[in-house]
Amino acid sequence: MSAASKKGYSREEELLLHDFSRNVSTKSSALFYGNALIVSATSIWLFWRIHQMNIYSSAFVFVIVTALTTWLIAYSYKHVKYILKFKIASKRGEAVTREVNKLISDDKKMTKKERDERVLWKQNEVADFEATTFAIFYNNALFLALVIVSSFYLLSSFSPTINYVFSVTLSGGLCALLSTSTK
Repeated sequence: MSAASKKGYSREEELLLHDFSRNVSTKSSALFYGNALIVSATSIWLFWRIHQMNIYSSAFVFVIVTALTTWLIAYSYKHVKYILKFKIASKRGEAVTREVNKLISDDKKMTKKERDERVLWKQNEVADFEATTFAIFYNNALFLALVIVSSFYLLSSFSPTINYVFSVTLSGGLCALLSTSTK
């Protein structure tokens, strides 16, 4: 029995609470960590090919920093998605309502409550998809821009290993920090 059931919520209310909670589904989590791994691993190419770091002697550093950065970027995705989901749901609400009502206008047996549930479910689906894709795009662009600026301009006088560790880790950390302050 879930915590919501113990408090006396109906099944529909539990689903609604789940849809608008901070928790992400397993599918979204896998998508976030997969994308975060790809974007954080792209910085390895930058330091291997451009900064001439030896990939074999630096493998331990690459693995540790990539793992940390993957977690930080996935954390950023989750926060940005949560914040954007409500904004998108409110902005797309009217259009989604019109679309759903148009699709189910032929069904005369459907009650008003069922129609409202369908509209709410579709709004949540649209908002979830748009918030997920924008969160990934926004954080990837921010992370890569910060890595390029920090590695070529701010930390260019340091050795490639120090440059890699600080530019990639600080870029991931800054993405995570900025994601918590997005309004």
